[in-house]
Amino acid sequence: MLLVLAGALVSPAARAAEPVDMLLVLAADVSRSVTAPKFKLQREGAAAAITHPEVVRAITSGPNRRIAVCFVEWATSGQRNVVIDWTVIASDAHARNFGDRLIETPRSFSGSTSISDAIDFGVSQLERAPFTSERRVIDISGDGNNVSGRSVTDARDEAVARNIVINALVILTPLAESFRPDHTNPPGGLEKYFQDNVIGGPGAFTVVAETHRSFGRALTKKLIQEIAGSPRPQLAAAE
Repeated sequence: MLLVLAGALVSPAARAAEPVDMLLVLAADVSRSVTAPKFKLQREGAAAAITHPEVVRAITSGPNRRIAVCFVEWATSGQRNVVIDWTVIASDAHARNFGDRLIETPRSFSGSTSISDAIDFGVSQLERAPFTSERRVIDISGDGNNVSGRSVTDARDEAVARNIVINALVILTPLAESFRPDHTNPPGGLEKYFQDNVIGGPGAFTVVAETHRSFGRALTKKLIQEIAGSPRPQLAAAE
């Protein structure tokens, strides 16, 4: 009885500082190049990925059997928003609830592209997270290079110095569909740009979505690899 009473007297803040297997910031690009149909595909894809049985299996296979996720959207410098604040996912029901909230929440804004600002915002969310984990990851998804805000490599290097890993989901845009090819199709390709300038930290990696339509499938592969720390999963390629 005394133990039960003592537990009840612990402050909510103290109870919230529970260990999880990973703190994960999902940072989604909603700049102007992400049209309304592409945005819908991204959101639906993210909801499908977080609820995928293999992702839930990876989440519940760690030592603590749970992770904490924060979903943010970003565009130009200063345009960033927490869409879903820190949430523990420890079951299929938790994942479905997270996915449902994603589908229901309206788009934050539209603007230019500041990957550096997205990284800085991701760092700030990790620093204020009400959970603890040795694994802290910012997952940047984007379809263009950095054109706003400070140097993206400076932002990356400062995050890595804080023991934060930055991974990326690179969304490719066919040249025929790009209104600004130098942004969506930089020299050497967008994946190489992200590999050279955005990702960082031990084991950092990129996953490519051939189009916005394949975003969900690519994110599913990425989440499994991030959460389980497994070799890149061999899921069937998305159309």
